[in-house]
Amino acid sequence: MKGFYLVVAVLVFFSCKNDVSIQEVSMKEDVFFLADDAREGRETGSEKERQSANYLAKRFKNLGLKPKGVNGYLQPFIFKPKTNPHGEATYLVNKEDSTITGLNVIALIDNKAANTIIIGAHYDHLGFGGEGSLFRGEEPEIHNGADDNASGVAVMLNLANRLKDKNPNNNYLFIAFSGEEMGLLGSNYFVKNPTIDTKKVNYMINMDMVGRLKEDKTLAVYGVGTSPKFKQTLFANNTDFKLIEKESGVGPSDHTSFYLADIPVLHFFTGQHEDYHKPSDDAEKLNYEGMEAISTFIMSIITDLDNDQQLVFKKTKNESEQTPDFKVTLGVVPDYLFDQKGMRIDGVSEDRPAQKAGMMKGDVVVQVGIYKITDMMSYMKSLSKFEKGQTTTVTVQRNGAPLELEVIW
Repeated sequence: MKGFYLVVAVLVFFSCKNDVSIQEVSMKEDVFFLADDAREGRETGSEKERQSANYLAKRFKNLGLKPKGVNGYLQPFIFKPKTNPHGEATYLVNKEDSTITGLNVIALIDNKAANTIIIGAHYDHLGFGGEGSLFRGEEPEIHNGADDNASGVAVMLNLANRLKDKNPNNNYLFIAFSGEEMGLLGSNYFVKNPTIDTKKVNYMINMDMVGRLKEDKTLAVYGVGTSPKFKQTLFANNTDFKLIEKESGVGPSDHTSFYLADIPVLHFFTGQHEDYHKPSDDAEKLNYEGMEAISTFIMSIITDLDNDQQLVFKKTKNESEQTPDFKVTLGVVPDYLFDQKGMRIDGVSEDRPAQKAGMMKGDVVVQVGIYKITDMMSYMKSLSKFEKGQTTTVTVQRNGAPLELEVIW
């Protein structure tokens, strides 16, 4: 990992004689720089996040993109973190005690076009853990966030390089968001304090966790219902992927902020995994060929839509509003890309009900107590029927055969 750090540091920070070599920084090198231990997990407001922001600003500059923040490429925002987990952070004008300063990094390809496409990815992560971590170790450890979301940032930078001098019928605004892990703060702030005219935004593309494409090439695309053109365009340009299409423009990433401002959105995601929000989300584990394929796919979508007028926005059903409340969990990472009957397990947490009951990665939960499980929603509804301390039988499919396991909630 340190070798990649040195390569990128030399290319970006100290080399100014050969612009071509600077521009050819690979997605792998971007990820290894951002997800190096030296970045200490890029926690929002930290000096290491600022270091990462400066790196991204220099990458944009070396690619020839214009600064479009309020301080060069940077758009600072000051906020007080929420004290109530169900509350909201408060944005402030001036620094005060207990405030945090996040930094969006914003750059523009200005084709003098009427409309602009926004392409974004958050670059912050969890630092040494904290509230969002799923790590159960006794001592804090660096959460490098290679997939979440150095992968999305690397694809964004790759698209910035691809779009120079191409598809000139739109302008392209690239935003590396801060504060996503603390509640979509950077994207929310930008929408409320835009550095361009958002009425002229054609649509927004977001990449969050696109580094773990699996062998079956399953790729989730959210927001396909937010404009009538999207489904047709995805179908026409897809030759490689098994697409899981989600209609809703609302989800747990930065595209939501733009959808709520009546902007069509597409969000790309290769699925959760057992390293999600843990120190083990490292750069060596990413599928870089898969990231290249995803970038090519997104580029083909942008190219297909290049000659169209501003897309029509369409409201979608908010699927998150239908999610039931529940007091118990199995302690598993669901495979959100699984499209057959049941809920497939993509990871099992230590010392939680599923692990104690003997569940394994790859098991497909098909029944919880008396409740049949057909998909994620039915699984969550079943959890709402139980209380802590109760015991029930969970049936899973393992290697094609049913297996009953006793679970103590």
